[in-house]
Amino acid sequence: MVSRTRMVNLFSIQFVFRKSLESTVFVKTYAMKLLGIGSRIDHPEYGKGVVTNVSSQHYWVTFIENGLETIDLDADFEVIERSDDDVDTVSLFDVESSLVSILKKWGDTHERVAIADKWRGGKLILEPGDNLANKEMPIDTFFHKIVMVRDRLRVMEQKINSSKNLDDQEKVDLQQYITRIYGSLTSFNVLFKNKSDQFVGERTK
Repeated sequence: MVSRTRMVNLFSIQFVFRKSLESTVFVKTYAMKLLGIGSRIDHPEYGKGVVTNVSSQHYWVTFIENGLETIDLDADFEVIERSDDDVDTVSLFDVESSLVSILKKWGDTHERVAIADKWRGGKLILEPGDNLANKEMPIDTFFHKIVMVRDRLRVMEQKINSSKNLDDQEKVDLQQYITRIYGSLTSFNVLFKNKSDQFVGERTK
């Protein structure tokens, strides 16, 4: 039988060891400078996102492509822009406003545009006229590139319309060129699920 004294000693050793581990975790967590709400990061798995809350062990991050995720405080990610806001002093409204403003500021983002259901998971196959191998690409990837082209054109329109260096006639001329570009891209409208997202070219009278 194990003596009472030995059992007490074993319990004491386990207690001290456990407390030592907890202290190590505490020191590791708080030795680093925590990111504040509004900090912008780039995660290797989830992509770019904004910190919207901080707990004792995790960051709550809203990612552009993957939505809300929790990641460890010491997870591997790149800090793009640090914010030193204190979690306790920032309201939910402030968090939402910060998220929206940061996403707009860093841009290169667009609203989610749905691909038509029948094309989801499909492949685009480019078959050469000779005996060379085919080139395959997921339709979702191709569709994403088409959407990016559309969004860049929309940004160009906005910049033209708000430019102070162009007179009205120059703006009209450039807008007509962009409208013709839209017209050339209407062949890809078959990929869009919603008509409101499609390219619109010059309307015939």
